Amino acid sequence: MEKGYKDLIVWQKAKQLAVEAYRLTGKFPASEIYGITAQIRRAAVSIPSNIAEGYRRNHKKEQAQFLRIAFGSGAELETQMEISKEIFSKNGLDFASAEILLEEVMKMLNKLISIA
Repeated sequence: MEKGYKDLIVWQKAKQLAVEAYRLTGKFPASEIYGITAQIRRAAVSIPSNIAEGYRRNHKKEQAQFLRIAFGSGAELETQMEISKEIFSKNGLDFASAEILLEEVMKMLNKLISIA
């Protein structure tokens, strides 16, 4: 059976990160649903989506470009989580799990980009 993007550890971790981002932002104030909540969710979903899309491309240059887009979305997500930690730190929200997953995904993407 042919391996697919779902077999990639980086995709699996990125998908897990997106789920964690949804769980975390579900605890944000309702007033943020169209603000930072939406931005975090979009950035988080973009990472595994771009990994998958790049995997399905026929040319190595295209694959590498989608990995770079996923990496950029990771940087966006990192920034948005840092801002959220400052804003919502009093609410007792725990960002640790999402931060660990993001760090793992970013390291993997960086490695894949460097060998692409």
